[in-house]
Amino acid sequence: MEQPAATPEVVAAVAPVSISPQLLVASLVVALLLIGFWFRRNSSVRGNAIVFVGPPDAGKTALLSTLAYKQTLPSHTSLQTNTSVLSLSNKKSVFLVDIPGHPRIRDQFLDHLPDAKAVVFVVDASTVSRNGAAVAEHLHKVLHALTTIPPSQSTPTLLVLAHKSDLLKTGAASAAASADQLAINRAKSVLERELDKRRASQSGAVGMEGLGAEGEETSEMGGLECSGPSGGVFKFAEWEGGEIEFLGTSVRIGGGVEDEKSSGGPGLSALSQWLEDLP
Repeated sequence: MEQPAATPEVVAAVAPVSISPQLLVASLVVALLLIGFWFRRNSSVRGNAIVFVGPPDAGKTALLSTLAYKQTLPSHTSLQTNTSVLSLSNKKSVFLVDIPGHPRIRDQFLDHLPDAKAVVFVVDASTVSRNGAAVAEHLHKVLHALTTIPPSQSTPTLLVLAHKSDLLKTGAASAAASADQLAINRAKSVLERELDKRRASQSGAVGMEGLGAEGEETSEMGGLECSGPSGGVFKFAEWEGGEIEFLGTSVRIGGGVEDEKSSGGPGLSALSQWLEDLP
């Protein structure tokens, strides 16, 4: 009688690995710490970022270093985004983001809009009269971006910061404390004029044929719509995208926030208070 063939024995290719309870617990602890760090990082940034944008040499990096580190450090044109956490006196913290103003990378601010509590557009008030068209083109991009945010997302507060007010000649009759207001008035009038030119070019029969910085087409951008007594002329007070706030500021190389407050000049006291009052 024929015997059935023997069933071949299957040998495991890999021997079972024994994991000690101590190693398992340690791995779980590390995983939980990493997850906790990720959640803390994202909860502190999401919806709590102050995004500084504006042309090169406007003073954004100096503002960030003064606010975050209480010391104004010498700086140069940035080519990468700078970030820091600022602890406010009301025991809250905000995440500061400084976006470089170079035309090729300045649009990186769009990546931070979903997390932005406020957008601060920094203008060099001492030079805006000379380069107003380029500054207005940059601001136009910001206004356009804010007006295209979906209704499901909250729109950040917009602040136009007329910086370097200490470099303006106020005249003998003007008090030092009015330098910030002079900076605001200058920046506002120049930018309103230049933005209205862009609005008129877009709404005219010819259309806007000009190019933005580095050859970037800007003819399709909106965001300059106004309604009010001015009859459609661009005015910040009548901008349909929401309220735009203005402040004047200045910093001194080697100085800090406390130095600016005690010097009697505008400094950053108004900006610091504005950050404190943000909802």
